[in-house]
Formats: sequence, C-alpha cells, structure tokens
Amino acid sequence: MPGREVPPPRRRRGAPEEPLPGRRGRRPVKKKGKAKKALLWTGGVMAFVVLAAAAGAYFYIRHLNSNIDSVPDDGASTGGFQKDKAINILLIGTDKRTGSGNEGYGDAGSVGHADTTILLHVSKDRTNATALSIPRDLIVDIPDCPTTQEDGSQKVIPGSAGVRFNTSLGQDGRTPSCAMRTVTELTGVKPDNFMVADFNAVKTLTSAVGGVEVCLAKDIDDPDSHLKLAAGTHNIEGEQALAFVRTRHSVGFGGDLSRIELQQQFLSALMRKLKSNDTLTSPTKMVKLAEAGTEALTVDSALDSIGKLKDLGLELGKLNVKNLTFTTVPVIDNPAEKVKATVVVNETSAPQVFDMIKNDVSFTEVKQQKKKEAAAVAARLKGTKADASEVRVQILNGGAAAGSAQAQLLYLQNDEGVSKSENAGNAPKTLSKTTLEYAPDQADQARRLADIMGLSGSAMKPGESVTNAQGLPTMTLTLGKDFKGAGVKLNSSSAATPEGVQKSTADKVECAK
Repeated sequence: MPGREVPPPRRRRGAPEEPLPGRRGRRPVKKKGKAKKALLWTGGVMAFVVLAAAAGAYFYIRHLNSNIDSVPDDGASTGGFQKDKAINILLIGTDKRTGSGNEGYGDAGSVGHADTTILLHVSKDRTNATALSIPRDLIVDIPDCPTTQEDGSQKVIPGSAGVRFNTSLGQDGRTPSCAMRTVTELTGVKPDNFMVADFNAVKTLTSAVGGVEVCLAKDIDDPDSHLKLAAGTHNIEGEQALAFVRTRHSVGFGGDLSRIELQQQFLSALMRKLKSNDTLTSPTKMVKLAEAGTEALTVDSALDSIGKLKDLGLELGKLNVKNLTFTTVPVIDNPAEKVKATVVVNETSAPQVFDMIKNDVSFTEVKQQKKKEAAAVAARLKGTKADASEVRVQILNGGAAAGSAQAQLLYLQNDEGVSKSENAGNAPKTLSKTTLEYAPDQADQARRLADIMGLSGSAMKPGESVTNAQGLPTMTLTLGKDFKGAGVKLNSSSAATPEGVQKSTADKVECAK
C-alpha cells in the first residue's frame, strides 16, 4: 500500500461502529503514509497518561485508539513489558521519504531501512534507564525471520551474515520483528516491545510543546539537511527540528556516529521539556502531544491501545531524567575495508555494555543505590582494623582475567604485608563483583583488607570462616568480573562504564560541536 513503511498486515484499532442515537456516524479514518523516525516517542506516551485519566474522555480515547497502527511481533519479543520487571523497548526510525513535506529527507526510493535505532532499557526499580543507540552502518548477522504475511500465513525471510544493521528492516520484506531479532542476536537483550515513529513526529511534537532548546558550539550551514543556525542556543520546532536531527555533515566528523550524538543531545533537551511544568500543566499541549504521538506511532500488537500505552507511560514517568544515560554501542572501523564506510563491534568494551543492560546495572549513580551503599559501609567498615600481617585470606578467581588470583596474591604479600595469604585456585562459580567472606571474629581483618583493596560494605559478606590447608581459619576473597588488576582499588558504589564508552545524561545541556 503506498506510503507504508513496513509490510502489512497491520491492524487499525477502533473500526467504525453503529452510530449512537442522535449522533452522526464517525468518519472513516484516512489512510496515510508513514515515514518512521524513533525520536519523539516520549511525548505521545506521556500525553496518554493525562488523557486516560480525564473524565468523560471515552469518545476522544476511542478516536486516539483509531489513530494507532499495529503490526505483529512474530514471536520476536518477550510478549510485552511487565510492571514488576525491567523494561526494554526498541525504538526504530527509517529513511523512507513518505509523509507530507519529507521529500528532501532520507534516501530516494528506500524501502524503509532502520536508519535510527535505540534500545531503551528502564531498570526494574525505575530509578534509572539507558538509551543505547545502534549505528545503522554496524556490521551484524541478521537471523532468519518468521514474518506474518498479508493473508495471515507465515514466511521465513532468510538471514544474512556480515551486513549493515539498517537492512534488518525493510530489506527483502523484513518487518520490525526482524530488527528485534537482530538486536537480540547482537546484544543478548530480548526487547519487550517496539515503537516506530515518522519524520512528521519530530515536527508536530516539537511544535506541540512550544519547541525545544538546543545548543551549537559553532555555526552550521548544511545544504543537505537544510539546517542553518548560528553558534549558541536556539529554540527549534517543526521543519527546523527535523533538519537538526537529520544533519550530519556539519557536526563532529561528519558521519553517522556524529549524528547519533546530535540526536542524543536533542532527545535530552526534549526529555527536559516534556518533564517541565510548562508542558505537564498545559491541557492544550498534552492534547496536541496525544494526537501527534498516536498519529506517528506504529507499535507491536501488545501496545495497540491507549490503555496499554498509558500503562507504559506511567512506568516511564517514574524516571528522573538525570538518571537516563544515552550511549552508543562501542564500535571500531571495519578492518576489512580500505575506505572506511562501516563499523564493527568493539569486542573489548561492547560485551560489558551489553552485560550491564542484561543484568539491569545502571550507567549512573542513583540516590537510592548510594544510600544503601552508605548504610552498608557504615555497618561493616566502621571499627578497628587488624594489622596487615594478621590478615589471613585465601584468594579465588571467580570471573577475573586468568592469572588474577596469583597476581593479587603477590601484590598483597610484597606490597601490603599480607603474608598470611594463599592462592586457592578457581571459584566454583562466576561472580560479577568481587566479594570478601569472613566470620564475625574476623571483622577487624576484613576491614583491613577492605581498606587495602577499596572494597565497599556491600562486597563484604559476613558469615562463617573456612579452614585453609594448614587447618587454620581464613577469610575468602573471590575476585569477580569487576576486578581491575592487582593493586587497583575497587569501588562498587556505582557501575563502572568500560573505558572509552561514550555516554551522556539527559539532565545536562550539551552543545553540538
């Protein structure tokens, strides 16, 4: 069907019903083109919360339901987010040109590839979130994708090895469910839901909130995106906002990774505006946001009503923007190319980023976590410390690099005077964090070793001592995946982001360079 970004079938909610007595029947909903762009999803979602609570809003809610397009997830998701679990939403945008006034954006004739993709992870306790951008030119393996056809039958679209991530959508008839499968293959994280939004969402939603404030460190005059702005701060909306998120040749190194950083800065500004009282206390703005959001969204079948989107909005609304971290999959230039056009996963740092999301670990310090850590430190670290020569400990490797136990043993003996120490080999299981187990009468020894290693109270595990090869009671130090090397102090009060990983938080104003 002309103007559609993803293949059918897709279901339109709220089909016309029999008119009520004394009322005219509702006009059929117009079919419209959708050039999807996952940038302004938050505005519509937050608006749903206000509208769903409005008294007497039945007919308007039914109207909003009719705006929402949905397509099957084909078993690629978890089946939908849950209120008592961490949430993972895949936000997808395409480079298709359909939509009024969008002829100058995207690629002419494109079937609608995944031009902008963000995996949004919201923690189980809703105190923090991570928005992970996936570069469109990242080389990945796309798995086989079972896909529902227009007649309801299933077709398996064959996978492709070593191709650009953006071809996980649109290419060969692939739907958003195939992009979900590719993200799972890449990160190990299975999304709960997906959302796809169009170019027009950037225009209508920024206008609905009265524009968003962005900052430029230099003048920009980009003939490709039609963006012309002087250095400094600007309030942008409509066409100018769309040009801002599309520009790339005039920022950074002029590539897609630079554009990703620009889009993350834009989203941070949008989040701050959406959370402001100026927006949340304005019924007019919220209605405009709801209209624009429902018109712009294509969602999976588990999010196909205002009620479901409202429930998601309530969960997202619990988040403080200062604990929303924007980051990008760590990548390096593709070594197989002479002319650098694509990137590949940085195998040194990317796995840790993926593990942090899978294990629901925050990229930022959260107040609640710091309070718990402070209480644990006060309870377990306060008190006298034994002399280092009196500390008796056995060291196990429970996930650190090979040879770490022996290296730490030599450091403790030669540099810190912990002579009563021994290497006990590998631990029976792998730990994400280093721990120190000790008996109550070894607390003074534990405090000394914790001070030497920079262990926090939460890393100290009161319990029972064990006996070493000589039959003497000893503490047990198990080096986890967070162990940074012999003699390097640990600090588990916040998550350690791998070195070199780009990140920013949504509460800070940053200027595009």
